[in-house]
Amino acid sequence: MKRTLVLTHEEARHPFRRSLARHVFVDAAKEPAPRAARSDDQDWKLFLLSFAAFFTVAYTFIA
Repeated sequence: MKRTLVLTHEEARHPFRRSLARHVFVDAAKEPAPRAARSDDQDWKLFLLSFAAFFTVAYTFIA
């Protein structure tokens, strides 16, 4: 069975992080995960959808 030599360092305090190979731990620290693309108008769309739903429910109760 081949195992890679794992050299721990001060930043790897959690037992799971200590069990990772050093190149995995160091590479992950250099490059953050890519963020999902999010359009700027998503907040407005959610607001308008919520407003329309509330208006529909309120109008239904009044009528």
